[in-house]
Amino acid sequence: MKIFSFFDRLEDKTRQALSHHPVPYALIGGASIVLFWRAVWELADLAPHVHPGWWLLGSVAIMLMTGTFVSFFIGENIIISGLKSSKRIDQKTEEELRQEDKDIQHLYGLVHEIRNDIKEIKSKIGQ
Repeated sequence: MKIFSFFDRLEDKTRQALSHHPVPYALIGGASIVLFWRAVWELADLAPHVHPGWWLLGSVAIMLMTGTFVSFFIGENIIISGLKSSKRIDQKTEEELRQEDKDIQHLYGLVHEIRNDIKEIKSKIGQ
């Protein structure tokens, strides 16, 4: 458990630091992804008797079952921004993201007020 906690904190700190520098973040992330896929490719080469079509079918089936097919190749943020006709998160400024966060916090406050009002109405009706 301690090792998971360590890497979770490390990931949070790294993402927070790199989020302010999108170009180096993209370069580091891109290189890491390429190296990961190169390793996967090398592992697949260890089983030369398996037809490439089976690798493709198996990988697509696994990605569909785990829900990673669409999110990896398209990305849920792109789909959501397209549905909302809004900017992608990488196109937003830090100020726009802060304003969006404030708007969300305001909505949470309104929901909390509505819940309290409903509780009060229920208690009055119940008397």
